[in-house]
Amino acid sequence: MKDQLKETKDLIQELSEPLYVYISKISPAGLDWVFHMIVKLALLCAVFFVIDFILKIIINSIFSIFRNQEKYPIVNSVYASRITNSLAHLIALLIIGGIHESIFAGALKNTTKFIIRSVNLGLVLIFAGMLYRGLTAFRNYFVIKQDYYKIMALNAISETVKILGIFIFSVVGICVLFGIKGSTIVGSLGAITAVLVLVFRDTILGFVTGLHVATSKNLKVGDWVSIPKYNVEGNIAEINLLTTRINNFDKTFSTIPTYDLLTTEIKNLQVISEKKTRRIKKSIYFNINSFKFLMDNDIQRLKSINLISEYLEESSVNMKKEKENMAHKEEIINGRQLTNIGVFRIYAQKYIERIPELDKESPIMVRQLNITPQGLPLEIYSFTNDTEWVKFEQIQSDIFDHLLVASKAFDLEVMQVKV
Repeated sequence: MKDQLKETKDLIQELSEPLYVYISKISPAGLDWVFHMIVKLALLCAVFFVIDFILKIIINSIFSIFRNQEKYPIVNSVYASRITNSLAHLIALLIIGGIHESIFAGALKNTTKFIIRSVNLGLVLIFAGMLYRGLTAFRNYFVIKQDYYKIMALNAISETVKILGIFIFSVVGICVLFGIKGSTIVGSLGAITAVLVLVFRDTILGFVTGLHVATSKNLKVGDWVSIPKYNVEGNIAEINLLTTRINNFDKTFSTIPTYDLLTTEIKNLQVISEKKTRRIKKSIYFNINSFKFLMDNDIQRLKSINLISEYLEESSVNMKKEKENMAHKEEIINGRQLTNIGVFRIYAQKYIERIPELDKESPIMVRQLNITPQGLPLEIYSFTNDTEWVKFEQIQSDIFDHLLVASKAFDLEVMQVKV
């Protein structure tokens, strides 16, 4: 191998010697080394690109053999992240570092230092690229495995490493290019540590949030969430170090700071899809002035409603027994009485219990809430057994369409603003 490299250097030196002599003749006095350096750098770049192109074809061809994603997930992750290209760059640059002394050997004293620094800078950039692509390869591997919690943790770590890497590789690159000590640059940063902490505040918070979300497993990409603070409801599309993207149901998307996932109330509604149930929690407001005790004729009229006829019959018998020995039984307020709002609540309860689209294993109830200036809310609380949005809205609408109209049979007045 060493003999082949030596022969290659000798061949390059023989080929470049005439060019070196020619450039020396046409160059202005005192500036010939500048022209030598430019031409030498151009030749090295040309050789680098040729070698790099050939190596990429060879390496990628080898990796393409293992394209079966199920059998070789790691190889596929590496190939998809293009680490193979970085490997080709590295080998090509190392070859350039070994042969650059053979080009224009006569101008070596003036050009070698610049070329060496350029090669070293290239190595720094290639190693930085390999680091970033390596992190991408890890992420691709967990995407194949569909391990979204590890993807979030890796996103937080990789984004932090990338930002720190930019800083570290920038310092190393400056040191290599200008030949200064890294301690000089790092030492000068001590005075602005507080500023750096302030600048990277969101980065630090995002890193901590990403790890917390990944370990707690409360959220993941794809979850259906609602964030009341931002009036946002949709599916999480991406959780990055600084921002989280949510695809809203109205075909728009929203971005929120990632650290808000720790500090803001977030409703994870994904369980609704997973359990195939979705909650109905909606109220009808009734005018309190329309409430009344039911007279005998009212009860007889309402007994024709099949859902409550048995209830009314039983209640009438019990009320008559209770009033037999009661003083002033002619006063309707004395003793237990039926009200139109109470009987309607029983009717609504029995009505929704018979709806097949409601989940019978979950609570199904009609309840009164606290009285408001708008009237008395009668709330329907139940769960559908179909989470598809359009179907859910149809089920909910059918329930309230019926109850709103049925309330008229009980002489109840639904509240609305009169203009």
